[in-house]
Amino acid sequence: MLNYVIKRLLGLIPTLFIVSVLVFLFVHMLPGDPARLIAGPEADAQVIELVRQQLGLDQPLYHQFWHYISNAVQGDFGLSMVSRRPVADEIASRFMPTLWLTITSMVWAVIFGMAAGIIAAVWRNRWPDRLSMTIAVSGISFPAFALGMLLIQVFSVELGWLPTVGADSWQHYILPSLTLGAAVAAVMARFTRASFVDVLSEDYMRTARAKGVSENLGCPQTRAT
Repeated sequence: MLNYVIKRLLGLIPTLFIVSVLVFLFVHMLPGDPARLIAGPEADAQVIELVRQQLGLDQPLYHQFWHYISNAVQGDFGLSMVSRRPVADEIASRFMPTLWLTITSMVWAVIFGMAAGIIAAVWRNRWPDRLSMTIAVSGISFPAFALGMLLIQVFSVELGWLPTVGADSWQHYILPSLTLGAAVAAVMARFTRASFVDVLSEDYMRTARAKGVSENLGCPQTRAT
């Protein structure tokens, strides 16, 4: 297991390097002058040139890339052009809210996705199955940004139950976690249903039903084993 993890981590190194090269080149291909943007619209040519020298933009491209990658390895990602704060601090201040949002979205996606899949499998080809799979297909097909806007409109604007921005309380995580977890829950519901249908078609389940054991009782016993 440890060797597998080490191999996977080592395999990330060339991938990260290639992504870093592509991002670096893409940023330099964008129109506009970063030095002029930082200096401001009213800055003269001397100020812009001074800013360009401070940022190292007057250096050759390969030298800029080496400076960028060596600082990034040390955790120095430069300053934000918007807030003028270190990028590492900007990332750190948003790390925990992002982590909690990811955890909450995955937890509810697993719970609701598995529950919908089990219900659809036990009552397959009946209205709970059709309803669950219809919702699952809708969750996969519906764009996340559209779902988020719909939830905001209904639960924040119309009903006023939940906040739209911030990360101060658990209520702030409900709408974004539902938005992020909808597609995952839909996929999990479909996979869970397929797996349970296969289990319910096994010989031992048919034998249990022949002896009078209902599927509602057989499924928990199957999961326990």
